[in-house]
Amino acid sequence: MKKSVLTLCIVLLALAGQAKVDTLTIHSKAMHKDINCVVITPDNGKANERWPVVYLLHGYSGNYANWIKRVPALQQHANEYQLMIVCPDGGFSSWYFDSPVDKNIRYETHIIKEVIPVIDSTYKTKKEKQYRAITGLSMGGHGGLFLGLRNSNLFGACGSMSGGVDLKSTGYKFDIEKRIGDSTNNTNNKYWKDYSVIDMIDKYTNTGSAMIIDCGTEDFFYKINSNLHKKMLELKIPHEYIERPGKHDWDYWRNAVQYQLLFFSNYFKANTK
Repeated sequence: MKKSVLTLCIVLLALAGQAKVDTLTIHSKAMHKDINCVVITPDNGKANERWPVVYLLHGYSGNYANWIKRVPALQQHANEYQLMIVCPDGGFSSWYFDSPVDKNIRYETHIIKEVIPVIDSTYKTKKEKQYRAITGLSMGGHGGLFLGLRNSNLFGACGSMSGGVDLKSTGYKFDIEKRIGDSTNNTNNKYWKDYSVIDMIDKYTNTGSAMIIDCGTEDFFYKINSNLHKKMLELKIPHEYIERPGKHDWDYWRNAVQYQLLFFSNYFKANTK
């Protein structure tokens, strides 16, 4: 009997400390449709606690639920690092742009002007930029750096896991041409540079953003991530860079996200007064 009571107490304590997972529907005025996102909130028993937030982006062909389905341990990570995790939807292949050639694709506007305000008004977040970070995998890795740098007034930190950080290197795969046009057209060719992290990084040398870049050495995006790292060293842009054995797959990202969340957690703590 005593053993049963003890087991029940352990189970109840575990449930009490479980991070909460919500699916939130946000109406996008920019794209005239409802779009879902996953919100993970930690639990430490403090009713009035406000949380820093990490925005975690999915990859090409994915959706808002990919991360929590593939990495349920995000609930544990949210509790461990005491932060919120928000997984917006970036469409099948938006690359998190406001497309200059397709007016129906407005995912930068959606995340920056629609998702963030709703999250901040719905949940107990710390609203200052030093408590907000953004990262993601593959297409979302490019999105993490692209959105984080272009909106450094909102994000104090940004990152990338296996990011497609050089759009031209993709060889017109992953629907990029649909988003920014045929690069043989002179007008569109400018977009391939302006919307590609490895080219636009020159304009963002003084954002003060804390940055982390992570890619596996067997990943087909490894070379472009290594090239971005070298370019950032030449430009003297502070950043953390990790390369280790791994492919472009969920085995790698399950591991990588822990390093990224620890990096952001340490950044948030360093800014806590």
